[in-house]
Amino acid sequence: MKNILTLAEKELKLYFISPIAYVLAMVFLMVSDYLFHSQVFFYSTLSSQAMRAQGNAPQINLHEILFRPTFLNMSIILLLIMPLLTMRLFAEEKKGRTTELLMTSPLTITEIVLGKFLAAWFIYALLLALTLHLPVMLSHVTYVAWKPLVASYLGLLLMGGVFLSMGLFASSLTENQIVAAVISFGILIGFWLIGLTAQTAADSSVGEVFNYLSLIDHLDNFVKGMINTRDLTYFLSLTILGLFLTHRVVESQRWK
Repeated sequence: MKNILTLAEKELKLYFISPIAYVLAMVFLMVSDYLFHSQVFFYSTLSSQAMRAQGNAPQINLHEILFRPTFLNMSIILLLIMPLLTMRLFAEEKKGRTTELLMTSPLTITEIVLGKFLAAWFIYALLLALTLHLPVMLSHVTYVAWKPLVASYLGLLLMGGVFLSMGLFASSLTENQIVAAVISFGILIGFWLIGLTAQTAADSSVGEVFNYLSLIDHLDNFVKGMINTRDLTYFLSLTILGLFLTHRVVESQRWK
């Protein structure tokens, strides 16, 4: 465990001395704030119309009308920017010819993979933590249900694990960071397209399979405030799959 944390610390330093983490944070926060404030504007407009028509404000689930669409839209933005967070993890090592040094170090391949993954996941968790100002700010003017928010953030964290493990796998395949980002994006968009396929074949057995494989459907359950073993198993299984594939690729390259 000590070796994993040491490597993760080294990778974190590389993130913070390069502009990538700061640029991603700025873009992500700007888009997230815009999405949230758009929903707030929609909610206030809806409430004003209802008050003029009925004389009182409608009873609306604040989480459903504000946070749920914000988090689902946020997940699409994360799909676009997460490959940029993982593209350098192995590709940069190969291009800089430091892979040999890493492979001949006392670290095992499992420790290398997990160390890089944990570093990227920490940056991702930090990005999510920066969005906590949205519910905190809203809680000063109205009641905010925190339990579904906790479930939502847990779902986003687990989804991030899938994104990052697949991105790590893509980075292990090439020494070109742009190619790694494109491969990662292609893998992730594939999970999104599975959800669209599930909607078109909803009444068939194939539709049920695609529905289970759909990433957005599992995330939506968390965003609704529901935490169940089916969704936990789905995200954890895909994360482990991505890490396993990365391990196999790195191991195969070790003996070349």
